[in-house]
Amino acid sequence: MERNQKEEFQALQDTIYVLGGKWKLPIINSICNGNNRFKEIKDSIPGITSRMLSKELKDMELNNLVKRTEDRDAKVPILYESTSYCQSFGPIISEMIKWGISHRNHIKNREAKV
Repeated sequence: MERNQKEEFQALQDTIYVLGGKWKLPIINSICNGNNRFKEIKDSIPGITSRMLSKELKDMELNNLVKRTEDRDAKVPILYESTSYCQSFGPIISEMIKWGISHRNHIKNREAKV
């Protein structure tokens, strides 16, 4: 199936809309690494505030990336899980992490030569 530039642009815009911003990818990564409670997620992401985490989790729930489960009888009544839809993005996040590590090394090596 051949895509035109307009379709590609729209697809990129949709992806950026859903996953854009400073916090969504780190939140997804945190949850996928087993942090299912609000405090665990917050503690695993340096610099995020409780207010911002709460806002982002609500937005991610609306976009079917995160499932919020509430059990008032449990010691910790609210759990967050990635949805299977969110998990389909996992390989892309892994590649982004690899690229980010490579990029940081590339920049460090370039600066060392200057």
